[in-house]
Amino acid sequence: MEMESLLGTELKQLSGPVMVTGHTGFKGTWLTLLLEKLGVPVVGYSLQQSDDSLFAKLGRLGKIPESFQDVRDSSSLARFMEVHKPSVVLHMAAQSLVLNSYQCPRETFEVNSQGTVNVLDSAFKQYGIKVIGVVTTDKVYKNDNSGHKFIESDPLSGKDPYSASKVAAEAAVAAWQQVSKVSGGPKVIALRAGNVIGGGDWAKNRLIPDLALSYLSKKEVVVRSPNSRRPWQHVLDPLCGYLMALENCLKNSTEDAYNFGPKEESLSVLSLIETLEKIWNSDFIYKLLPETLEIEKEALTLQLNSSLATIKLGWEPVFSQIEAIERTGAWWEQIKQGNQTFHQAMSLDIDFFLNQIQKRGKI
Repeated sequence: MEMESLLGTELKQLSGPVMVTGHTGFKGTWLTLLLEKLGVPVVGYSLQQSDDSLFAKLGRLGKIPESFQDVRDSSSLARFMEVHKPSVVLHMAAQSLVLNSYQCPRETFEVNSQGTVNVLDSAFKQYGIKVIGVVTTDKVYKNDNSGHKFIESDPLSGKDPYSASKVAAEAAVAAWQQVSKVSGGPKVIALRAGNVIGGGDWAKNRLIPDLALSYLSKKEVVVRSPNSRRPWQHVLDPLCGYLMALENCLKNSTEDAYNFGPKEESLSVLSLIETLEKIWNSDFIYKLLPETLEIEKEALTLQLNSSLATIKLGWEPVFSQIEAIERTGAWWEQIKQGNQTFHQAMSLDIDFFLNQIQKRGKI
């Protein structure tokens, strides 16, 4: 059912749909459902997902016009754009796991940096595309673990293959932003979000999916870096920010990048686990890995300053970090108890989210 909302108004007025790369992933699946709720036409370009993915469990196959191809395939990208004639492209397809990037650094760079180049190059060659949003990460900032809240103009630098590949993607964004200014073309914007959580994430080596799997199956989970601090946020908050940024670009915004993260100080991994223990009655098994074993692989602390998005877009997170964790935990509890289907649980979250924003008068 289409939700009456000001969010998405600009996108609905365009001649072509919103094209989402990575639409079968965790965030992409939530986004396509959100766009459908808002009545915004959407098409998807992504790799085929496994049978245990959120996309598959929702039965999303064929729900929107889509193609299952690789962003490294520039010819397929160009053909898809020619056929579907999108007005806006939101590029989310990525190899998104830090630990996986250590195992396959070359592939991570090929997907995250060259894939971004392919999307930008193909989109600039298509008539009618007005805005391209490239989703990167909070991990692109040069991080000395001081706890500094990064702003959009802070230096970028990647430590691990994943963050470095995303910095390379940001370099491509900057290059095509310059092309747009000098030679004309779509507006290009970088979108940086913190650690996104929510129901239905099945990614391996990611904290909440691992804990949810233990909650569902009683398998022990090894928890890395319990004292590390991250800007946890419910998936719907940054997705809303992405759409607001795209719509603002359609109104000739001059910003090149936006951060989307929680207002509060980042919470530790241990605080997240303690919150879930209360919701799940400690009905999961985990073992804490000594901090020194993993500290070299990932940053100890990450924090974002999202004041630019608040000032320019009117964006603010609906959920605090604790509320985001609680809502994610409650989502999995409903699934485990059999009280809701995956689709019902997601639809209820989206309806609640949009109602909360409407109450604030933000959309």
